[in-house]
Amino acid sequence: MSKPHPDRREEPGDVVELLLECHERIRRFAGLAQKLTRAKGSPDHEVRDVASAVRRYFDEALPLHVADEEESVLPRLTTRVPELAPALERMVDEHREHQHDLASLVMLCGDIADDPRVLDEKRGELAELAQRLGDDFERHLAVEEREIFPQIDARLPLDERKRMLAELRARRADRDTTSAHAR
Repeated sequence: MSKPHPDRREEPGDVVELLLECHERIRRFAGLAQKLTRAKGSPDHEVRDVASAVRRYFDEALPLHVADEEESVLPRLTTRVPELAPALERMVDEHREHQHDLASLVMLCGDIADDPRVLDEKRGELAELAQRLGDDFERHLAVEEREIFPQIDARLPLDERKRMLAELRARRADRDTTSAHAR
């Protein structure tokens, strides 16, 4: 089992690019959760590292992406593209529907990170949860990528997209500052 590695690339130049990169991370960490369920005979430190990374991503980073969509994308597209209202409402509803499974995944991965030996007893529960979330995310992300994100470039002026990008970056800077103070 390979360790997760952070992406340290050049920052995205536009808001849609940043949102799409977030989607790729969601897919990657959902895949890591599924891969964790197949980890048999892996060293404890690798299991601990992967479980910890999955827990941290879904507990700390994913909420920022949800805020990006609900606080930056939703209000702008709601006013400028009223015909998109059903897709935007579905997006928000699905964010809420994911919460229970995400909380369970975070808890399970936290337990495994604390004691990798519990993976054997929790493997079935983790496998079911990781598969369901992976499937739910794939459907959810595909709709956003097909219906919502194209409207950002098509219907929002450049200055508005730049303000959105600044908001998204500020959320991450706020998290980084808060995390640094917590250490």
